[in-house]
Amino acid sequence: MIYRIDVTVTAPVADTEVPERVADAVLELFPHAEVTEHPGEVRAETHSLEEFSERLHRQEILDTARNEFFSTLRSDGFAFDLKKQAAFVGVVNFSVGNPDELGDVHVDVHVTEPDVESFVDHVAPPTEDGRPVVDE
Repeated sequence: MIYRIDVTVTAPVADTEVPERVADAVLELFPHAEVTEHPGEVRAETHSLEEFSERLHRQEILDTARNEFFSTLRSDGFAFDLKKQAAFVGVVNFSVGNPDELGDVHVDVHVTEPDVESFVDHVAPPTEDGRPVVDE
């Protein structure tokens, strides 16, 4: 199946932070993103969540990811926030509750094809006993 998505990643850059380091944190989780620096913000665009999905599988947090994705589900996509500090070391850590002092990484996913729920199933498949359920 071919997936057509547009992903926008934004991360605030505090006065005490180096913009290049924030850009590196974004690239740790979204290695194929095109990153641009703006005053007070790093912005990135990508059309793939394959590496991000692989990280979710390796960290065994598919259920957590699904919950986050479905909690913001809309007809054309979903969004979620990640802890910036964890991203610096290549770890996916969803931000829930109050934003981090230096701000969170915001990810907005716009799905053109297929439908949004099918794409969520592709990125973070349903699990049974902690293992992805695979259709035979």
